[in-house]
Amino acid sequence: GAPPELCSALTGVFQLHMNHECHFINGTEKVRFLVRYIYNRVRYLMDDSDVGHYVGFTPAGEKQAQYFNSNPEWMERKRTAVDWFCRYWYKMFTPFLTERRVPPSPSQSLPVHSQ
Repeated sequence: GAPPELCSALTGVFQLHMNHECHFINGTEKVRFLVRYIYNRVRYLMDDSDVGHYVGFTPAGEKQAQYFNSNPEWMERKRTAVDWFCRYWYKMFTPFLTERRVPPSPSQSLPVHSQ
């Protein structure tokens, strides 16, 4: 049968987005790891490896930051993310991004169409 009708107060689209970023300076010598938490286009929480703790930008984000920052096991895992996340993926993708560059040959150029 057909799904039950929902009242308009219960319908809608909600979006939760976590953005993970690794910033590499001079290869893997200096690495910065950022995690941005966004809910319905509002950044409410952020983790920056250069800062060393979570920062909340909304009341809910501040509460979540306090929870994460007070958990020693969670914070230790976060502190090591530069190694297990960023440096790991750097090693995986570097051969495909930097070592496979081949100078273009004349046969690889795009055809020119006359009008």
